[in-house]
Amino acid sequence: MAFHAATATPPAATGLGDLLPSLATLLAAAVGVLLLWALGYAAACAASPFARCRRCEGVGKTIKPNGRVKRWCRHCKGTGLRLRTGRRAYNYLRRLRRQGTRPTRVRTTPPRPFGK
Repeated sequence: MAFHAATATPPAATGLGDLLPSLATLLAAAVGVLLLWALGYAAACAASPFARCRRCEGVGKTIKPNGRVKRWCRHCKGTGLRLRTGRRAYNYLRRLRRQGTRPTRVRTTPPRPFGK
């Protein structure tokens, strides 16, 4: 960056060329943060595939104001747990790959003895 001879202040940005290094740095930092978040979420989905149900807040039932049970939660079917979105996507991709690959050959008859 060139400075004016009599001052210590840099000249004002004149175009896009002056902003590109800072924009590239900002973009790289954003991608790094996003990648770090995705790896952390993937680890959370692997370690604990279930989370509390959002509807019943993990209780498994809807409660009346007087404290009695109104009914079991329809979203989690009374378990209080739901499958995380990341784990659901992982299960879908795993199932898609398994269905897309050819199955291994399964023998239906026992192998013949050698030499006969």
